[in-house]
Amino acid sequence: MADTDATDLNVHQWIATLATSLEKQDVNAAAALFAEASAWRDILAFTWTIRTLEGRDAIGQLLMEKLTTTEPRHWTVEAEPEANEGWLSFETNAGLCKGYVRLENGRALTFFTALQDLHDHEEPSGKRRPSGLYDDDDTRNWLDRQQAEQLSLGQDTQPYVLIVGGGQGGLALGARLKVNGVPALIIDRHQRPGDAWRTRYKSLTLHDPVWYDHMPYIPFPDSWPVYTPKDKLGDFLEAYAKIMDLNIWNGAEFTAASYDEDKKQWDVTVERDGQAMQLQPTHIVMAVGNAGFPRKPDFEGAPDFAGEQYHSSEYSSGEKFEGKRVVVIGANNSAHDICADLVNNGVQPTMIQRSSTLVLRGSTNSKMARPLYSEEAVEQGLTTERADFLNASVPMRMSEQHQKQIWAQVAESDAEFYAELTKAGFKLDFGEDGTGLFMKYLRTASGYYIDVGAAAMVADGRIALKSGVGVERLTNNTLVLSDGSELAADVIIYATGFGSMEQWVKRLISPEVADKIGPCWGYGSGTTGDPGPWEGEIRNMWKPTAQEGLWFHGGNLQQSRFYSRYLALQLKARFEDIDIDTCDQ
Repeated sequence: MADTDATDLNVHQWIATLATSLEKQDVNAAAALFAEASAWRDILAFTWTIRTLEGRDAIGQLLMEKLTTTEPRHWTVEAEPEANEGWLSFETNAGLCKGYVRLENGRALTFFTALQDLHDHEEPSGKRRPSGLYDDDDTRNWLDRQQAEQLSLGQDTQPYVLIVGGGQGGLALGARLKVNGVPALIIDRHQRPGDAWRTRYKSLTLHDPVWYDHMPYIPFPDSWPVYTPKDKLGDFLEAYAKIMDLNIWNGAEFTAASYDEDKKQWDVTVERDGQAMQLQPTHIVMAVGNAGFPRKPDFEGAPDFAGEQYHSSEYSSGEKFEGKRVVVIGANNSAHDICADLVNNGVQPTMIQRSSTLVLRGSTNSKMARPLYSEEAVEQGLTTERADFLNASVPMRMSEQHQKQIWAQVAESDAEFYAELTKAGFKLDFGEDGTGLFMKYLRTASGYYIDVGAAAMVADGRIALKSGVGVERLTNNTLVLSDGSELAADVIIYATGFGSMEQWVKRLISPEVADKIGPCWGYGSGTTGDPGPWEGEIRNMWKPTAQEGLWFHGGNLQQSRFYSRYLALQLKARFEDIDIDTCDQ
């Protein structure tokens, strides 16, 4: 599309010009308001999926395809009079939407749009909250009705949505669906909500600050600690499930599923209380985190090792290892936390670091999050909802560029901290392209440690370190390393991570469906562990997949909170039989 003379429009003038162009269905004029290297990220508002368009031509093409079916209108702006960025509100034929735009030289550099509510099916919260009174002939009170619903679901009535996994992701989505009147059932193999956290190692606390971790509808209290202990989080999640009236089968395990193309529903087998039960949901959401099964190396000689061997997921506490020689293989979050716990229990562990690790001080992490997620942000009136929206408004490619700048500053400001680790022999990186922790997380969710104390133990030797070596084989009581040295051990802990999410599909549904869907997580950056092609959005997460009726929901607490809204909207629209025209990638 031809470029036009640059103008110095402010955001008010820009959106007025865009609105006029869209009303006239003048796609060329609308596209000309975007910079040549601009990006438009849309969540459901125009595409009914999560998609980023890069470049003016791609943006114009989307408008050409979607303008007549969406009919965007009633645009308003919230910004200072001469601002070059601001908040947007508008509506489409589907519902009410919000957005955020950033201008450069009078043209949009980034444009973010997201559906917020469906016409005629708005979320019954805030001013639309239910009265709590019943105007019908049914004499049952709230408790009677709630108990009857829980007893009938999966027995007399089928859930429209089956959520597999009752951690923060499953509970957040379950809450969204419950509030929006979509029949859903959560199944989880643990005995109580929150047990996925309670059963992890004793010393675990969250590595992200509390302002980043709120759940939908019920934020943590103002007195909540900055870094949440895992058992405290487990108790909160259990209370959350109760308060939000969620239908959960605990102690239930999803064992098999197949999709009936004719009926457009799933046939699911669930083991509950020793019995096989059949469910027929229309949709399945895999909310099992953002990883697959524990990954444990198959070293030569492992069966001959006389000591104990554990994966990090099996580790609970270092209390029982006092006086033993413990080797931890791995150097990411779990490895550091476990080593620190061992030190605090009188053990000097040895960490084997096979490849470089990105390390970020916890205080620096909090400082980086401060503009959006902090007490200062709250005091300045930035709500969690708005912080999430701003966080999501930066397209992936621009995030990479921005993160490179940030991490160059981190390397400089924390140079002394990194020098101490390097002096101890620890191998550091800031991502293979210098984009840092956040992009590593979005690419592979591995390869980093947010420091909450273990780095100092590595630096001063309380955690012994063998770096840049692999394990060749195990003997009766040693690890033979790739440099020819041997390391005596009584206990080996494999902090070697987890496989990919699609492993769950391969095991529980079929290898064919797993292959049909393809990789989950990563966005095609072309870096190690995240091969291209470039997609610019996390693969298969929170949006339609190649398998009808199968969805994925996972990530950290912030992602669970933010994206549960949009996954719930997609499921609600389908439940209400709203016409949906999903835009292909």
